[in-house]
Amino acid sequence: MRIGILGYGNLAKGVECAIGQNDDLELTAVFTRRNPESVKVITPGVHVYNTADILEHKDDIDVLIICSGSATDMPKQTPEYAKYFNVVDSFDTHARIPEHFANVDKAAKESGHTALISAGWDPGMFSVNRLYSECILPEGKSYTFWGKGVSQGHSDAIRRIEGVKNGKQYTIPSEEALESVRAGENPELTTRQKHTRKCFVVAEEGADLERITQEIKNMPNYFADYDTTVHFITEEKLERDHAGIPHGGFVIRSGVTGQNRENKHVIEYSLKLDSNPEFTAAVIVAYARAINRLHKEGVTGCKTVFDIAPAYLSKLSTEEIRAHLL
Repeated sequence: MRIGILGYGNLAKGVECAIGQNDDLELTAVFTRRNPESVKVITPGVHVYNTADILEHKDDIDVLIICSGSATDMPKQTPEYAKYFNVVDSFDTHARIPEHFANVDKAAKESGHTALISAGWDPGMFSVNRLYSECILPEGKSYTFWGKGVSQGHSDAIRRIEGVKNGKQYTIPSEEALESVRAGENPELTTRQKHTRKCFVVAEEGADLERITQEIKNMPNYFADYDTTVHFITEEKLERDHAGIPHGGFVIRSGVTGQNRENKHVIEYSLKLDSNPEFTAAVIVAYARAINRLHKEGVTGCKTVFDIAPAYLSKLSTEEIRAHLL
């Protein structure tokens, strides 16, 4: 299966590594808005092209993985390239997923292609586990906690603010809220009570720091609903103290069963990730395999992780899966 990558940041580098761990997949090409000669990939023999030339390669790619940002790039790029390729993205602005899905679905159906949006771990793996647990325990409450870790989407949103040179954003769960949920207390928690956000920002020389702070704190879908602190630091300190990209989190469902609802149950799914982009990339690559299979079966339009049967993610045959994993 031939894969193309659009963009070459942290996520794209993770996708390249994930492809290298799957012997049924092949990286065909990388496309960038930068000067292609300035981009050095790790896979021998793979060429880097300017994004302007991407349509010249549409017959060489089974699935195009879009590795740009959710804030401004993916809403334009995914529906545009779904006209010419089977595509997968990791769009993670939860509030805008229905709108993004509709745009991509229209483009993919009209062109006869297959697409999947919002692959990753949240949205993605966490989404699937929320669905499973709510179906299994219909009477109960679901909770999602993120962190402590670096959010790529939120960090990207910070870096797009005028006057910001670089930045990282950490999502931090409330330990008190987490323990209450694990104890089966089913607390009523607001968004603000579950998490805080910390931003470390390198500003351009002469930038208005107060304006940047207010733009971050009031940014809808990203920071407006959270207690957010903004710290301005030097580029050197950012590189020294915040070079890693760890993350993780928990999906917890607390519910009851029995004639008199006398038995409590807690389902917990957790992730602890050394590298947020590399794990996200590993999920994306597995779903790219599924999208290629669906396309071969004649399926068109946009899908999400909810629509994909688990067997489609694996390179193994259904017979092998039943024999070894069931």
